[in-house]
Amino acid sequence: MNNQVEISIVSPVYRAETIIDNLVDRIVTAVSKLTDNYEIILVEDCGPDKSWAKIQENCSKNSKVKGVKLSRNYGQQHAIQAGLDISTGEYIITMDCDLQDQPEEIEKLLSKSKEGYEIVVASRKNRQDDFFKMFLSRVFYSTLGYLTETKQDRSVANFVCYQRKAVLAMAEVKDHNRYYPMLQQLVGFNYAKVSIEHAEREDGSSSYSFGKRMRLAMDTILTFSDKPLRLTVKFGVLLSFLSICAALTMVILYVFSDVEAEGWASLALLISFFSGIIISVLGMVGLYVGRTFESVKQRPTYIIHKTLN
Repeated sequence: MNNQVEISIVSPVYRAETIIDNLVDRIVTAVSKLTDNYEIILVEDCGPDKSWAKIQENCSKNSKVKGVKLSRNYGQQHAIQAGLDISTGEYIITMDCDLQDQPEEIEKLLSKSKEGYEIVVASRKNRQDDFFKMFLSRVFYSTLGYLTETKQDRSVANFVCYQRKAVLAMAEVKDHNRYYPMLQQLVGFNYAKVSIEHAEREDGSSSYSFGKRMRLAMDTILTFSDKPLRLTVKFGVLLSFLSICAALTMVILYVFSDVEAEGWASLALLISFFSGIIISVLGMVGLYVGRTFESVKQRPTYIIHKTLN
């Protein structure tokens, strides 16, 4: 008899104390229509509220609910990684805990995956986010796409159905910084999109601030692309070319006209400008060296404090 779980649902939890009961109830209702052989993995990312207590309550009521508490706040992507590593399902579905990803849409993703697609992502129609969040999202994905030289889709987030082989392939990628939309492109496999309805947030506001998004973008860019380094090289070549042109112009003017260079203001400005460029380039190289240093240390990307069920 095959005892493997058919469907695993992984949801990273952070500041979701008032949502968890409804989240679990809706997942159970939606998935029970598809199979009785499933598990729900809630990964609590050491938030400041009582989310873990709510997870404990649900685990005590339903043995199919598994709770994972991380030792500190590692971030959403590492919480997803912890859930994926623990999951045992043939199909693994990741989703945010705020119920903007609606559990009732799981059936669409699973049905598409069974057609032979190892990775099926949910494309959100009519996003229910405010203007500021939509604007930040546009800036984030545009910057990320340009600097990583990849195509980024703003309608896609963490609502994804993976077949087991795709999860195992992503686990083989040992990057210290994780960003699953990029890892999906990196490992390849058959990839499909399913259009879903995006719901309003069940309660509260998003904890993903502009600063967190920019840090995620910077970590992802430094992990998956060397384009910033190539841009600094191009910029340096351009400055050198312009400097040569300026020097030739000054020599020609000095020989063939009565133009004289007066004062040191322009020289001081040039020195300040090029000093800033040099420091910026060294800083960019330093960031890459720092990321290499983090990878060499091979520290765990997350540590589990407690588990339930």
